Amino acid sequence: MQRSAYLIAVVIAAIVVVSAVAGIYVLNQPASSASGPCVANPSDPIQVVAGENFWGSLVSQLGGSHVNVTSIVSDPNTDPHEYESNPANARAITNAQYVIVNGAGYDTWALDILSSESTPKQCVLNVQELIGQPVDANPHFWYSPYYVNDTVAAMYRDLSAIDPADQAYFRQQYANLNMSLWQSYMSQEAQIKQKFAGVPVASTESIFVYMANATGLDVVSPAAFMQAVAEGTDPPAQSVAQFETLLQGGNSSVRVLVYNEQTITPLTQAIKAMAAQYQIPTIGVTETMQPPTATFQAWMQGELFDLTNALNAQALGQ
Repeated sequence: MQRSAYLIAVVIAAIVVVSAVAGIYVLNQPASSASGPCVANPSDPIQVVAGENFWGSLVSQLGGSHVNVTSIVSDPNTDPHEYESNPANARAITNAQYVIVNGAGYDTWALDILSSESTPKQCVLNVQELIGQPVDANPHFWYSPYYVNDTVAAMYRDLSAIDPADQAYFRQQYANLNMSLWQSYMSQEAQIKQKFAGVPVASTESIFVYMANATGLDVVSPAAFMQAVAEGTDPPAQSVAQFETLLQGGNSSVRVLVYNEQTITPLTQAIKAMAAQYQIPTIGVTETMQPPTATFQAWMQGELFDLTNALNAQALGQ
């Protein structure tokens, strides 16, 4: 047991060192949950409900055989911002020992259910509160590797508190998951940052901003345009004109257009068509995991692969 614990500590410490060099850290000590201390409420497995399947994937990998995870928002063909809950959602959340919500207005329906029901010893993790962001913040926290690290650490803490008898198992799973996250996609973000930091890109929606920050890319599309599309409103006319001017500048103004495939409007389709007209490659990103059966890190890795290919293609074309 001592040898196993030592190896786990070495793995986590190694990830911390390598990740810190790249500017993407992994926590070796679990953060406190924003919901307050979770109390022991063991069952085998722990019943977990995640508002969205990206958080569900992470807690499922972390909890392994000791959790049963239900992810509510997972349909790749719908906009999660517009999701409406149903009685089955309410039953699942009410009966869960552990509930994970995104917050920041992204899953208000889940918070409404939690506020209207009372489940003894239920542990709730609100990611927005955990990372200290306001309610009106850009809600796409899972696209930030820093926020992912914080959230996974809090999940580890909470599962260990709910089921302290299996803490050693969760510790091993935590080390394995951290290593997988680094090897699969966080290291890829560091590589993009090293090669393409400062390169101008555009996005139809604010979903890409956190990934751009992690990869060092410069998002030059108007913030008002991206925010309006994310909120399902019409962007200001001035922001539309600014976006069109950027695209008309071709590769000199925008190297890649990032397109949210789950918030499609006639305007975003027109922006996508204009990018094609000026030979600016477009890559698609999604709000929920694609395919839904993928792991979180495989999903991120696929999008970063597409992004890398598009940036490389433009670099070769200059």
